[in-house]
Amino acid sequence: MSLDFELLKVDPESAARRGRLRLPHGVVETPIFMPVGTAASVKAIAPDDLERIGAQIILGNTYHLFLRPGHELVRRHGGLHGFMTWPKPILTDSGGFQVYSLAAARKISEEGVVFRSHLDGSRKLLTPELSIEVQEALGADVIMAFDECPPAGSDRRYFEDSLARTTRWAKRCKDAWHPEGKSSLFGIVQGGLHPDLRRRHAEELAELDLPGYALGGYSVGEPIPSMYESVSTSAPNLPADKPRYLMGVGTPEDLVTCVGLGIDMFDCVLPTRTARNARLYTSEGIVNIKNARYADDPAPLDPACDCYTCKNFSRAYLRHLYAAQELLAYRLNSIHNLAFFLDLMARVRAAIEEGRYAAWSKAWLEERSLRLREQKERA
Repeated sequence: MSLDFELLKVDPESAARRGRLRLPHGVVETPIFMPVGTAASVKAIAPDDLERIGAQIILGNTYHLFLRPGHELVRRHGGLHGFMTWPKPILTDSGGFQVYSLAAARKISEEGVVFRSHLDGSRKLLTPELSIEVQEALGADVIMAFDECPPAGSDRRYFEDSLARTTRWAKRCKDAWHPEGKSSLFGIVQGGLHPDLRRRHAEELAELDLPGYALGGYSVGEPIPSMYESVSTSAPNLPADKPRYLMGVGTPEDLVTCVGLGIDMFDCVLPTRTARNARLYTSEGIVNIKNARYADDPAPLDPACDCYTCKNFSRAYLRHLYAAQELLAYRLNSIHNLAFFLDLMARVRAAIEEGRYAAWSKAWLEERSLRLREQKERA
């Protein structure tokens, strides 16, 4: 297998884990946040921007790349690494979540999912075998098993039927996967907010002895405290000697909390999506840079940040760019938000290494909550 995971330290007063993930395209220090590059691009910023802010691994999306430009074209151009000129590791998701959230008129069967493309309405069939074929063609370091992601409000019977089908699909994914290649296959545990179903599914997938495991089906409308409670009971069910990935989560508060519950890897579109909407994360709270109060503000966006945006530009300039609809606004805002998330994860790793994560995270969450509350009161 083209993956080696070393568990370096576990925090003495929480489940936080410090690890090292060795992949064909480089070493990833965990816990880690992965910027999302849906269509072979992290929106608005270039690969050299990502390297400067310390991105170690990014995520690509099978569904979108399967539809456009097509996995065979990407294969001909050196896989995703060559196509987008990104030298470091890449993880691709299976396309399952996008099929259920974006595609129209989908029909789930034992074979796979028939859906209509959101681009042109053409009819497509995505199966476990095709999902693996596409991801291996993309050349990702980590690929995900094809799964079904039930809506949060589904009844228990639907979850049970879905889990059984997802387990069968995971077995087909393993059969289709080429472990001698450069891609390592992760299984995805589903089960909604039912702890017994999460446990059962984790046990079923653990029998496949895959290189890593993920928790899927969160951040789909459930209350945040319920998500935390579910992750706290689900993460310990995953093999302790393999990387644990929480898919599609989340906010800085989610990252700090869920690291303490034993999660190693995260991804979310939040930092880049909010950047394009003028919502910027800072050490002092959240700045909505389009507000008129910043029109003549000479201060850097975040005085505690040393990213390219904060070192070189004022809030007044960032506000002007956004108001003028200049494309540079998207780049500078995205650089900062991702730098904020990646710097936070570096601080997380340091706190675990020093054996003080429980105390550090408690203090960080309390201070963050206070700053956001004070900011809301001032608004």
